[in-house]
Amino acid sequence: MSASKTPFVPTDPLGLDELLSPEDLAVRDTVRAWAADRVLPYVADWYEKGELPGIRELARELGGIGALGMSLTGYGCAGASAVQYGLACLELEAADSGIRSLVSVQGSLAMYAIWKYGSEEQKQRWLPGMAAGELIGCFGLTEPDVGSDPAAMRTHAKRDGGDWVLNGRKMWITNGSVAAVAVVWAQTDEGIRGFAVPTDTPGFSAPEIKHKWSLRASVTSELVMDDVRLPADAVLPDVIGLRGPLGCLSHARYGIVWGSMGAARASFESALGYAKTREQFGKPIGGFQLTQAKLADMALELHKGILLAHHLGHRMDAGTLRPEQISFGKLNNVREAIEICRTARTVLGANGISLEYPVMRHATNLESVLTYEGTVEMHQLVLGKALTGLDAFR
Repeated sequence: MSASKTPFVPTDPLGLDELLSPEDLAVRDTVRAWAADRVLPYVADWYEKGELPGIRELARELGGIGALGMSLTGYGCAGASAVQYGLACLELEAADSGIRSLVSVQGSLAMYAIWKYGSEEQKQRWLPGMAAGELIGCFGLTEPDVGSDPAAMRTHAKRDGGDWVLNGRKMWITNGSVAAVAVVWAQTDEGIRGFAVPTDTPGFSAPEIKHKWSLRASVTSELVMDDVRLPADAVLPDVIGLRGPLGCLSHARYGIVWGSMGAARASFESALGYAKTREQFGKPIGGFQLTQAKLADMALELHKGILLAHHLGHRMDAGTLRPEQISFGKLNNVREAIEICRTARTVLGANGISLEYPVMRHATNLESVLTYEGTVEMHQLVLGKALTGLDAFR
């Protein structure tokens, strides 16, 4: 077939599906079908009520399709490629950012920390159950007064004989109230260390955070450690210092590069469908120049973002992806995804604020995604330092 006769596909205008192998497509289609069946019919109600009912059942189902820790190897993990993990994140966030956050925190933060830095005993104890969704994990780094400067964390752990005693608080922790294990980062006399903390340990509590206007279909918690006594083997042995949590964050931020495009895609497709059926002045609003300009600009940024995600995924699979490149992707894609949602809302007019459509839900969720795992300003400074060689963080 000549290029001129190749059909133009509005949902894939650049032909990006041609970049995907049959295995990639199978992963994408499996996750898309699961989200369509188990999330999309219910998520507007969950969001309106500010709850995620049946989270443990959802986690087991996600484990059943291999979505938890899917890019890790061994211990029941799927061993999927970085691109396949990214495709899963895109499909999950096209349903809701809260569902993608559940998977991302479980696999890219809590499981990854144990897989990368834990002892063999810790891996055997926690990872198979987490991969299956039988155990939920959380990741405690951010604190009530410490966000972008994790080196200033106040949570601390001190040796007491053969034990560690952990004290402090963590804030805005996804999965915290339902987790069986919390990976908690703390100051020690040796430097910042990570601990695999069973959440039934005396002195540990995880009250759920309410009154959120974003990520409402997600469990968000505070972690409180009050003289939590842990055995010596609770510490993650293979890392000391900030490179531990920052390495986990790089893995999770990569998923956000893809996931944010899922929220953008759902909003764009909602606006496109609406524009072709909503009539004003005697014809569909999609037939007016200003609406077509909006749709064209949204499609442009959406598929540029997906193409960027593909590129970063191939670099991760090749072992050549740098943290600065992840910052490039997270900064661009989340920022553009929010703009796509806002533009889509204008196409839908007053209907854009209704939960009958996904646009406003995605827009408010992305306000959290914009901030967590590195604010816009932090990623700008990461890139600024890489470009100039000059450190502007202090």
